[in-house]
Amino acid sequence: MTEVETIEQPAKPGLWTRWNQISREVHRGFVAEWAVTIILLLFATTTLVQAFVIPSASMEDTLLIGDHVLVDKLVFAPAGTISQHVLPYREVKRGDIIVFRYPRDIKEDYVKRAIGVPGDHIRLVNKQLMLNGHLVNEPYVIHRTSYIDSYRDNFPASPDPSLPSSAVDMLENHVVNGEVVVPAGFIFAMGDNRDDSLDSRYWGFVPRENIVGTPLVIYWSFEASTQDLTNPNIGIGHILDVIAHFFTKTRWSRTFKLIRGYPLQ
Repeated sequence: MTEVETIEQPAKPGLWTRWNQISREVHRGFVAEWAVTIILLLFATTTLVQAFVIPSASMEDTLLIGDHVLVDKLVFAPAGTISQHVLPYREVKRGDIIVFRYPRDIKEDYVKRAIGVPGDHIRLVNKQLMLNGHLVNEPYVIHRTSYIDSYRDNFPASPDPSLPSSAVDMLENHVVNGEVVVPAGFIFAMGDNRDDSLDSRYWGFVPRENIVGTPLVIYWSFEASTQDLTNPNIGIGHILDVIAHFFTKTRWSRTFKLIRGYPLQ
């Protein structure tokens, strides 16, 4: 009788072995994916997105002091450029939150809300915004004071000698029938904390080319003072404070909070 040759089959890996293999593959894929993401983020920083920290209370309660945000630098069309027809850019709209180079010192970045676009007529009556002849509902606005300031709350008023020339020019050359008229190529911007905001009422219009982008998301929010955040020489004391109170001073409820504008009509 012919002997039948037996061919040994390789043993099938056990469940634990198969699980380890799958885990290693998933782990490698996870690490690779995040490595690429981090590299892209590092590469894109300052060109596609920009990290920005809120240093003042002018946009409360929409944005708080110590909110760290990512700014989308591609959302708005560079006015008058060919690229605005190539990429999915759009123009600034009323109600957009904008980050821009401060007109009086372009080394500083400001964040405010776009209230008026070219051609809009703007005035304030007892703290209430009137846009193109009608009162506007602004649910995002807060008022920290109960008194009425003649210039701040009933804007525009007669030019104050202490105002910079840009604001005086706005009041002298761009007011029609008691309303500020936004000229072509400019935006009128104000803070949501309307009683405590250094904005277009005090230094004039924002040139369109100064606008950097719009905040997208709060990636970290940490309780800090304006002094700490605006000090160009951050001391070791502030760094130690962040380390010591990272968990207790981080506003966890604001982490990854999306930031959206509010359309004004």
